[in-house]
Amino acid sequence: MPRELIDLHIHVGGAVAPHILWSLAHQQGYKLPFKDYWEFCEAIVARPEKVHTLEDYLAIFHQWTEKIQSSPAAIERSIYEIIGKEYRGSRVTQIELRFNPMKRNLGGERDLDHIIHASLRGMDRACLEYGVKAGLLFCLDREFPPHLNEILVEKAIKYRSRGVVGIDLAGTEQSAVELRPAEVEHYRDMYARAREAGLGTTVHTGETHGTGADGVAAVVEQLRPDRIGHGIRAVTDERVMALLRERGTVLELCPTSNLVTRAVESWDEMRHIARVLLDRKVRLTINTDGPYLLDTDMAREVALVVEHGVLGEAEVEQALAVAREATFLD
Repeated sequence: MPRELIDLHIHVGGAVAPHILWSLAHQQGYKLPFKDYWEFCEAIVARPEKVHTLEDYLAIFHQWTEKIQSSPAAIERSIYEIIGKEYRGSRVTQIELRFNPMKRNLGGERDLDHIIHASLRGMDRACLEYGVKAGLLFCLDREFPPHLNEILVEKAIKYRSRGVVGIDLAGTEQSAVELRPAEVEHYRDMYARAREAGLGTTVHTGETHGTGADGVAAVVEQLRPDRIGHGIRAVTDERVMALLRERGTVLELCPTSNLVTRAVESWDEMRHIARVLLDRKVRLTINTDGPYLLDTDMAREVALVVEHGVLGEAEVEQALAVAREATFLD
């Protein structure tokens, strides 16, 4: 029997099948600038020839998937379909889905609570049908003014008992250490409130060559997250890896995503990163980030890291065990 998998880092914007998005777009009356379905598919898949940076990758989210998912009906169906597909395709029995509800309410045209309730309905229905454990993480955004991120934290706390299990901080970063003191203070307070309310905490950092290990250190020391999204640049600094080990901070590695966005140049570099982290006893997990956007799934990610020598079979089992221990799901 196939092993049961767990995915801690998967974005709703990158995980819905093209035919579902196509259907949702037409259902909501969007006028799409594509001559047919196949041209649409090419536009929403992150092909290596058109994605050269993380910004190129994120542009697909902002231009198409987030917009198409911007209604209660669309976000409900999206989350329902993701959970079912990940279970059927890869036997993912525990999954944490993350998204920004404010990027699904058309700039305030739709009620935020209706978006959140709909996402929870989609999750509940899928969990009931497939026997999967699932939870939602709300993504704060580095480009948002502080008051909008504060609203997202309050909504996450409000719906803690309904299935919202954590918060994330996403968006491109120049360097976490370059944030103005007032901004750091805002994030620090928001993360402290989330922890006090029983929410899990994670942060995207150390994902690109431009951020460096200092950004990872600043996030760990100032925001104290349970986990780090990506964090691969930590391998360039022994002090930062020691900090991750001492704090028990878990890295959410997303191999295919890092290759597509050019955060790593090759499987050889990914293998080097994993080997260094394991040698320094840094806890890590393997995740998909955006299965359909990246043309992958959890079963494929596991197969790829073994095929390219990033992890051995025993180390895959260890990474899965770390994921089950580090999950925010009750």
